[in-house]
Amino acid sequence: MPKATIVTRDEWTAARQRLLVQEKELTRQRDALSAERRKLPMVAIEKEYTFEGPDGRRTLADLFGKKSQLIIYHFMFGLPPEWEDEGCPACSYVVDNLSGGLLHLGARDTAFAAISRAPFAKIQPFKQRMGWTFSWMSSFGTDFNDDFGVTLDAQHTIYNYAPVSDQPEGRPDEGEREGLSVFWREGRRVFHTYSTYQRGLDHLLNTYNLLDLAPLGRQEEDGIMHWLKYHDEY
Repeated sequence: MPKATIVTRDEWTAARQRLLVQEKELTRQRDALSAERRKLPMVAIEKEYTFEGPDGRRTLADLFGKKSQLIIYHFMFGLPPEWEDEGCPACSYVVDNLSGGLLHLGARDTAFAAISRAPFAKIQPFKQRMGWTFSWMSSFGTDFNDDFGVTLDAQHTIYNYAPVSDQPEGRPDEGEREGLSVFWREGRRVFHTYSTYQRGLDHLLNTYNLLDLAPLGRQEEDGIMHWLKYHDEY
């Protein structure tokens, strides 16, 4: 535990009040940023993307159900041609943090789905093992992951709006990456409104948000997420 200064209750309250001023300013900045995010222009989706799921193939528009908004999590799942039998541990951590609150999205006219490039036959057993109930589709054989910047190869070298060569050392130049994209629907027309990657996903992680309140923090001095396991392995 970090070495802490021991003070009286009055001294602690004064220190807490000083920090509260900074916290409130951050909240105002976050609210202003969220408003700017909502003002971003939209791009019409011209391709007819289709995805495989438990009920066969579905279009991107189908994933909205009766909602006008759709949030998609780009879930990493191995590499071709063999792929893997388990999804990315970090992506699993993300959806663990999300899954408990997804029911509330529907009350705000918003649908959610995860999409991976791995074949659906690989995805479904892992989903069942994890006990997740959200929609999880396969984009195998389509351009979806390429077009939304989460598959990197010789032809696709941009991730998080920058060349892969500009990314932190240690990350592979090829393969699948994590991300989140948001879509809006008007009738059968679909529009892309937002995407975020890497640490842009941090605010989705309630586990991190809670750890940030505690004296030890995230305890990741040895590497980001180095401690993660699948939730059935702790």
